[in-house]
Parts: sequence; C-alpha cells; structure tokens
Amino acid sequence: MSYDNKGQPPPYSAPPPGFTPASYYQPPPQPMPMPMPPPPQQQTSTVIITTTGPPVVPLTEEPTRVQCPSCHADVLTTVNYQPNTCTHIWALILCLFVCWPCVCVPYCMDSCQNANHYCPNCNAYIGTYSN
Repeated sequence: MSYDNKGQPPPYSAPPPGFTPASYYQPPPQPMPMPMPPPPQQQTSTVIITTTGPPVVPLTEEPTRVQCPSCHADVLTTVNYQPNTCTHIWALILCLFVCWPCVCVPYCMDSCQNANHYCPNCNAYIGTYSN
C-alpha cells in the first residue's frame, strides 16, 4: 500500500447509502414538554378564639357552690360518693390481715371514695374529687 500524501492517512471511501454526515444530522423533533403550572399559593391566616366562661372552682369532697356549665345557674352541688380502686385495695388489705369485721369500713367512709358532683337543677355532671 502506498501513500500519496506523506504522513497523512489514506482518503476515505464514499459513504454508504443512507449515511448522513454529523454536520448535516438533524435530530428528530421532540414533543414540546407541557409547562408545569405554578404551585398553588397557600394562604396562611391566624384565627384566635377567645372564650369566656365561669372561673374554675376547685371541687372538694363536700358540696361546693359553682355555676353549672349546663344550665348556667349558681348552685350548691349534689355529691354522690362512689367506691374507687383505692377503696377496694384497702378492703383487700383488711381482708388479708384477717380483720373480717373491718372490711366494710372503707366502703362506709366518704374520704375513701370519689366524690362525684352534680347540678341539683338539671342533674348535669360537673366533676369528680378524688383523694
């Protein structure tokens, strides 16, 4: 093989049919992307709710003067005593120490039970005092 040009590679042959040189190559058309809608703007607002009600009155194990949240009357609560877990535990302890006659004492003492307060006008539940 002989070279006509010194130091140069031999000339290329004719391109095969259907060959397009890179300088003339046009990429196929791409579909236009859909523009993204802007994200919705969130409106922030501050709502302050002010409520006024009767002052909180601490309940005791005795009837207490309060304003009923249901009928809004100033009343002296009705108290119903109900045994709680502590009442049952004291009765069990007395039973374990063979104090059979004293087992009913925690159920007779108001201080060993919950005091449930009710409105005498509308019988609405107001609250519970627990020891």
